[in-house]
Amino acid sequence: MEDTVTRIQLALPLALACALSACGGGGSSPPPPLDTATRIAAAQQTATSNANCVAVSPFYYEIGDKSGAIASGSVGGNTYVASTQMNIASASKWLFGAYVAEVRAGVLTAGDTQATHMQSGYVSMTNACLPSMTVATCFNALSNNTYTAASLGKFHYDSGHFQKWGVDNGMAAMTGADVASEYQRVLGSDIPVTFNGPLLAGGAIMSAEGYAVFLRKILNGQLRIANLLGDQKTCTLPGVCATAEYSPIPVAWDYSIGHWVEDDTAGDGSFSSAGAFGFYPWIDSTKTYYGVLARMDSGGSGFASYECGGNIRKAFVTGVAQ
Repeated sequence: MEDTVTRIQLALPLALACALSACGGGGSSPPPPLDTATRIAAAQQTATSNANCVAVSPFYYEIGDKSGAIASGSVGGNTYVASTQMNIASASKWLFGAYVAEVRAGVLTAGDTQATHMQSGYVSMTNACLPSMTVATCFNALSNNTYTAASLGKFHYDSGHFQKWGVDNGMAAMTGADVASEYQRVLGSDIPVTFNGPLLAGGAIMSAEGYAVFLRKILNGQLRIANLLGDQKTCTLPGVCATAEYSPIPVAWDYSIGHWVEDDTAGDGSFSSAGAFGFYPWIDSTKTYYGVLARMDSGGSGFASYECGGNIRKAFVTGVAQ
């Protein structure tokens, strides 16, 4: 009887271990790593069925890594495809941030940081840059060049910060076409960008596939902004911090060098630069994947595109449709 009890006592830990690890007797092995097909299917289902995505349809989306696109598609018809040219509005800001990082060889001055973090005190720009204007003539039109001392050091989303930096740093005489040529000289001739005027914070015209080239260059470390994503980020939401005056984003994201950091309590830490018409580019927090949700709606919203694009990103990363 004693031997029997002993054998049972010895067998219990082994039985428990096998139950937990599915060992022996035809038990299953650990699940395989998440495969690409599952990620793509989850992203596609989310893009076509998620309520936030239905709300912003039609659009084109693309997700990829440093080597190229992995998942992509046109939703709601072929209004938008990879090559569709459109005004990307504030998605231009990330290009500007990358440009500043390049011309400064990756080391920003205090003035650069204030300008690219929208804390320089130039908060009165109307964005009315006509195609015939230069960076300087646009900045000096109307009340665009008004300096507000009380706003210095406070986050205030406005195009004036970037335009003032351009005037002070060798871009004053540039037209929109000149700005595009300068960006290609500094960021690379492989980035296909044009400008509809000299508005540095919002005048770029690009396609999703063109912007993806820019994002892949960041992932590959070919641009100095790659090491500055989220650098010296600043609080943006009024009421949350005393150093924030105005933000078009209704949640507590931070802001860095021409780009947002999606690090509110519901965010995943991705870096992005949504445009007013709905163009939403991003790089995930691990700097592994990039994405673009491309559409141009004059009554649109960059945040609405984020609400869709962020779900597509989560679906792709987790393999679970959102």
